[in-house]
Amino acid sequence: MENLRARLRFGSKEEDVKLRKRRSLLYSKEELNPLNDGELTARVVVFSVVFRLINCLLVQSSFVPDEYWHCSNLNCVTYGYLTWEWKAGLRGFLYPLLFAFLYKILHLINYDSVHLLIWLPRIIQALLAAFADAKFFFLIRTLENHDVAKWTFFCHMCSWFTWFCCTRTLTNSTETSITCLALFYFPLPGSKTHSSKKYLALVALAVIIRPTALIVWFPLILYHFWHQDDKLRLITHNYIPIGFVLSLVFPSQWALVQWNFVKFNIIHSVAEFYGSHPWHWYFTQGFAVVIGPHLPFFLHGCSLAFRRYKVLLAAVVWTIVVYSLLPHKEFRFIYPVLPFCMVFCGMSLAHLKAWRRAAAAALLMANLVPALYTGLVHQRGTLDVMNHLQTLCDVNDSTRLQPDVLFLMPCHSTPFYSHVHCPLKMRFLECPPDLGEDGYFEEAERFYDDPLLWLRTSFPNKSSLPTHLVLFDVLEQQISMFLKGNNFVRTAKIFHSHFPEGRVGGSIFIYERH
Repeated sequence: MENLRARLRFGSKEEDVKLRKRRSLLYSKEELNPLNDGELTARVVVFSVVFRLINCLLVQSSFVPDEYWHCSNLNCVTYGYLTWEWKAGLRGFLYPLLFAFLYKILHLINYDSVHLLIWLPRIIQALLAAFADAKFFFLIRTLENHDVAKWTFFCHMCSWFTWFCCTRTLTNSTETSITCLALFYFPLPGSKTHSSKKYLALVALAVIIRPTALIVWFPLILYHFWHQDDKLRLITHNYIPIGFVLSLVFPSQWALVQWNFVKFNIIHSVAEFYGSHPWHWYFTQGFAVVIGPHLPFFLHGCSLAFRRYKVLLAAVVWTIVVYSLLPHKEFRFIYPVLPFCMVFCGMSLAHLKAWRRAAAAALLMANLVPALYTGLVHQRGTLDVMNHLQTLCDVNDSTRLQPDVLFLMPCHSTPFYSHVHCPLKMRFLECPPDLGEDGYFEEAERFYDDPLLWLRTSFPNKSSLPTHLVLFDVLEQQISMFLKGNNFVRTAKIFHSHFPEGRVGGSIFIYERH
């Protein structure tokens, strides 16, 4: 040992031996934190924002009435329309309040044009989705290596259903984006970004916006509580403070809205009024459509990462099972678990060494076709028809009758006032559910039972007739006598869908009375 020390002495000074650091992947993985990589963060955020804004512009079709009727139809205080859900206290004000605030600002600065009122909420939704996309990438990047994170992000961004839904003003879309944000802070195994306060606060926000968010998060919260060493601290430092803040911000109305939502939709099965499916629908059809071409990659990924991400898989299965117990089923209800599925899809693609690029190209093309078709072609007529009706707002001819539009279509088929920013007189066939009120009747069902009888009864003389009728082509033959007898002339034919079904036709006609 003394000989060794002597050899390391240079003159009268002693110097420490400096060992050369080995630049290996093993050490760099531990030392480098992807969240501190400013260049990577900027690239991911910019890409996500640009991608989602393009996504927003290329989705020009309608999906479900909730996209407009539970949010944007509040933009016209003096001539808007409130659906029965608002009157019954089933809808909270927090989500549409954001858009109402933006509308008020536009009104004050005199920029409340119809185009801004239509597109601004969509752009806000796209930016929220982009923020969630970036957070999702960095979550996976902290959990896995760069390769797995890259392919998981690829799977997430090329999902046709995410493309179709995420920029729409649906509470389901907002719930999904907030779920991605909350997952970033959730204590997954190996997570370096977990924060109980942040994820629980985001979950609470998601539940306020849409109470069914609790279905998705129930197994995850239970998992966190079960694995928490200091359960008392979790309750006193997280559950109670967050609950207290909520009680201050949303005192009694918040609890009432959540209770009404559960009471009407689950206990009294009011949602069944709008359609029901067999219990196995999500397993045999719904989930396969939502996950789309990703399904084989999801199944393969489950076999690879079951142990590591079993809590996410449990949340997916739990959510589908719970929703299967409810009679009213829709694709969008299980949309919030789609990001969970993308974790398994990314693991699958990352493990495909020989066929990875070919599989990725096939996956991209298989999603591109339905994404563009459903966004640009399928069910776009009910939006396009509003552009035609918007021109009636500019009619100032005193010799002509004031425009009066009647929609002879299934209720809530069009966006109504949310896409017509003027006090145009419009009416549609209403269809509120039976809430036990005296004298209840469903106007839409009475009309379709005998369209001619309903028209003759509702308009006994020509002076009471509307100036314009909007209807699907499948109805035209049934009311042709009424149209001819009252001098209605078709002025527009608008494409809607290649797949007409029931009362919804392939084209929309506008008739004007002469």
